[in-house]
Amino acid sequence: MNEAALMASRIASARLMARRFRGFLPVVIDVETGGFHAATDALLEVAAVIIEMDPDGTLKRGPTHSYHVKPFEGGRLDPAALSITGIDPHHPLRPALPERDALQRIFREIRHAVRDYNCRRAILVGHNAAFDLGFLNAAVTRADVKRNPFHPFSCFDTATLAGAALGQTVLAKAVTVAGLTWDASSAHSASYDAELTADLFCIISNRLRDSFREAEERACSLGWLTAASAGGANDETEAPSPALPPLA
Repeated sequence: MNEAALMASRIASARLMARRFRGFLPVVIDVETGGFHAATDALLEVAAVIIEMDPDGTLKRGPTHSYHVKPFEGGRLDPAALSITGIDPHHPLRPALPERDALQRIFREIRHAVRDYNCRRAILVGHNAAFDLGFLNAAVTRADVKRNPFHPFSCFDTATLAGAALGQTVLAKAVTVAGLTWDASSAHSASYDAELTADLFCIISNRLRDSFREAEERACSLGWLTAASAGGANDETEAPSPALPPLA
């Protein structure tokens, strides 16, 4: 593919992605923690998987950005939680970063992707997403991290999506019935869980492309003015284009 064709492909992908989720870029987040309480329990691992889109509108798993995180001072470490994850927070060979450094590195990559896809901001995708969003927001506040690219409270929950589409809410079972392979020995690693969650999200979303196309056509016929139908414009009062290309 020559440079001009590559640029045209990127523009087409960006336009479709900005439309697909109302100007939001889906980014899968998975955290491994020292417990279940975001305000008091330590964040130990965080992984982000950026969702990408092909020029035909097909979603796919993009790059993974993952870091071990040092427990914040006074952060609670529940032995029961550590026995599940297998994490030794104080292992001398564990390459952990302070919360602020880990989040800033991940957010930088996400902001680049948001810009590349002409989106307004990122939206968190997670399996039982409220848990991951709660820990992420608590760490952002605690570490005084600026320029958080994520919507502060909206998220996409693959447990809900998988329950509706596949009849399964447990990640391992949902992944398996979706036709993927689940490696139990790799589970409870933030990067592994995030990547499988991303694959699951893409499979379900891709199966809904026809539904989205029909809904978008209906929205245009109603004269709704949205950032998604306007190609990701920041001004949601901008009129939708009457000549949007089909998704397939």
